[in-house]
Amino acid sequence: MNQLENPPIRDAATIILVRRDEGGSSVLMGMRGAKAAFMPSKYVFPGGAVDHEDAASPLARPIGELHRQRLVAEPREGISPDPHAISAAALRELAEETGLLIGLQDGPQSTWPGYAETGLSPDASQLHYVFRAITPPGRPRRFDARFFVVDAHRISGNPDDFGRACDELSHLHWVPLAEARTLNLPFITEVVLAEITELTGSVPYHAPLPQPDTVPFFDNRTASPRFAQIA
Repeated sequence: MNQLENPPIRDAATIILVRRDEGGSSVLMGMRGAKAAFMPSKYVFPGGAVDHEDAASPLARPIGELHRQRLVAEPREGISPDPHAISAAALRELAEETGLLIGLQDGPQSTWPGYAETGLSPDASQLHYVFRAITPPGRPRRFDARFFVVDAHRISGNPDDFGRACDELSHLHWVPLAEARTLNLPFITEVVLAEITELTGSVPYHAPLPQPDTVPFFDNRTASPRFAQIA
């Protein structure tokens, strides 16, 4: 199998924004384009590949220590995961694809769109690492994707204002959790939604989001799938 048939695995990060009120919980999703090389016409959460520049991107606060430890667990052979770069990529992709920001006024200056104009500094301390999945072999693109949950009340500004979003995702909207699994979803997104429903369903909407006991890991590095829990 040549490299085109089995492309290299890239680190990626995804943010699941959860909006909770007395009426229930919803998540922010958008649809990928019909001509997209990866998951065309599927509804997904905002996210994308980690860029080289993410490792040096300034953050107001780093991701929490528990999540940092879990991010470096189960490394791919020859790869040292960079929690700073992964968490920065999650916040950058959220800003690019939705225009929504999670930041603080007191922090180092960021050049990312949205953050640069508002003077906010990206805040990774609000990210809860909840899921990991590696794309199986044979796909046109492969990612080692880490999924993060953030409570929507951490958004800086109007959570319904997508005016700064790029055109990578269409039909951006808040989807009730009870309805999200009826959309045209990738398999792994369905699995993640089930995890989020279980995680958020046990706490009142006004309480902080809980930390998961472990992080489910769908390990498809090889043709023999493996499931693990990262403690």
